[in-house]
Amino acid sequence: MAQKVYLSNYEFKEALNKYLSEISSVFLNKEVINTEEGLGRVIAQAVYSKISSPFYNCSAMDGIALHSSKTIGASEKHPIVLEEGKDYIVVDTGDPVPKEYDCVIMVEDIVNIAENRIQIYKSAAPWQNIRPLGEDIVEKQLIVPSGHTVRPVDIGAMLAGGVNTIEVYKKPLVGIIPTGTEIVEPGSDLKVGDIIDFNSRTFSAQVIEYGGTPKRYGIVKDNYEILKETLKKAVSECDIVIINAGSSAGREDFTSDLIADLGKVYVHGIAIKPGKPTIMGRINNKPVLGIPGYPVSAYIIMEKVLKKIVENYQGLKTKEPQKVDAILSRRIMSSLKHLEFVRMKLGYVGNKIIATPLSRGAGATMSLVRADGTLEVPQNVEGIEAGTKVEISLMRDMEEIKNTIVCIGSHDPILDVLSDMLHLSSKHYYLSSAHTGSMGGIMALKNEETHIAPIHLLDMETGEYNISYINKYLKNKDIALIKVVKRIQGLMVQKGNPLSLKSISDISEKNVRFVNRQRGAGTRLLLDYYLKKLHISPDQINGYEREEFTHLSVAAAVANGDVDCGLGVYSAADMMGLDFIPVCNEEYDFAVPVQYLELDIIKELLKVMKSSEFLKKLDELGGYDYSDICNIIY
Repeated sequence: MAQKVYLSNYEFKEALNKYLSEISSVFLNKEVINTEEGLGRVIAQAVYSKISSPFYNCSAMDGIALHSSKTIGASEKHPIVLEEGKDYIVVDTGDPVPKEYDCVIMVEDIVNIAENRIQIYKSAAPWQNIRPLGEDIVEKQLIVPSGHTVRPVDIGAMLAGGVNTIEVYKKPLVGIIPTGTEIVEPGSDLKVGDIIDFNSRTFSAQVIEYGGTPKRYGIVKDNYEILKETLKKAVSECDIVIINAGSSAGREDFTSDLIADLGKVYVHGIAIKPGKPTIMGRINNKPVLGIPGYPVSAYIIMEKVLKKIVENYQGLKTKEPQKVDAILSRRIMSSLKHLEFVRMKLGYVGNKIIATPLSRGAGATMSLVRADGTLEVPQNVEGIEAGTKVEISLMRDMEEIKNTIVCIGSHDPILDVLSDMLHLSSKHYYLSSAHTGSMGGIMALKNEETHIAPIHLLDMETGEYNISYINKYLKNKDIALIKVVKRIQGLMVQKGNPLSLKSISDISEKNVRFVNRQRGAGTRLLLDYYLKKLHISPDQINGYEREEFTHLSVAAAVANGDVDCGLGVYSAADMMGLDFIPVCNEEYDFAVPVQYLELDIIKELLKVMKSSEFLKKLDELGGYDYSDICNIIY
């Protein structure tokens, strides 16, 4: 089958508005439910009380009910004696007050002098300590208006007003169909080519968050007729249907043809990135969406399209995300063809919010987990320069962002351990890491974009670590160096070292497949140092230009057999079950502006680093000497 082309390339708002107008007839269907089940539902018909609350005059206190005229003249010098049954009755809070009585004296203001006889020392005012009929709610009074989203307190007020059922807008049942011959259920025995179906579970959680009810169908392989029968079934059972994957233009991407076969396609292809191959259609007057298979694309379309449909379906008002101004830490290039949603990591550094772009790939699921917000790059903008003030839509609470240590620089597995332990500490702080390499950390400090910069930079002339780079690039800034660990760098090779590698020179001599770190990474500078020392040209290294951004990703590439070796730390090799050939010991430290050492978040970081729990974790990882940890060089 030949590859297809997209039917359209609508500007995003145009596409969404066109689609919502086409399916508007399905919105705002009504149903009657029990009041106590109404939390989060939208009131379709204004609710008026059927009874008053309280629906009788009742006592507001424990005490006695009587007529106020019997208390006139009572004082400390002239107490009045009253007799139960003749002058008063005993009442508790909430008891009805008979019509012949007009006040209640609380028990603290009476003195028992004999059985059924009391004294009072103060006169009482009419309606004192009595809750009159309708004090809270009067019969026929408006309790909540149409279009109101029900809160817990509203449920209480409606029940108090005698309203036991309410008319609300119907909550949509959203059918979710995961598709793809390569898709397997979580927990399956995996083979090469399998992809775990986590998208449909994410969708289900999002639908619940939006106020709908999800109904997930089993995985459907890429077979047109089977897909067609499943789609027909889902449309007959659900109010809205989403089909995941198969929306692009490949040979087995059937979604567009399926929707057109059973109904109508209004939009196929919108000018956004990620999420371009989205399909908006209708079958039997029910909205049907084709959502791309890449997880970031899918998430964006769920948030920007399905959420709007689910909210409109039940009359929910869209809550716009909180927005903040931030300074862009790195240049962003974009295309004039698309509205682009870029995931951003935020940090409050100094007196400004710094926004750092995360991985922009449509399949980079962790960019969603790590993101604090999104930046919309308009369709007519080709790029945004570093240092520009930009508006970020928040995905995380601003208070959490202010309690985050921004950490830009070199990667090490211990950063993940620190992040976890810092959040588990009594202060619940966060550590946000951006793995830009040691030189990236130095530049972030220079531009005042980070609290700390993990670095391990070898001076090729002196053999000294880190200090010369701070003196060279940050000479006009007051920087301290927090000593962290000495760690072992070496060659990570497959178990058993099948190629019998012994040193860096073997990489070129045996022409093995190598994976490098990114430009500016301390590990790459270390490699270059040894290549220069051994008179080996980078051109002689098979794979010198292939880059990874963390020690773990290098180790994973070796473990998977994609390459034969890579340079990295012992702990990463051990975590991936690799053999390790030591090359050298190096110093991995945190560079930090001296002024930040007084911040509570940095003090808590040092406290965690010195804890026995953290040092035990370092021992478990292996390959670390922490004898100088938390010593500070000014």
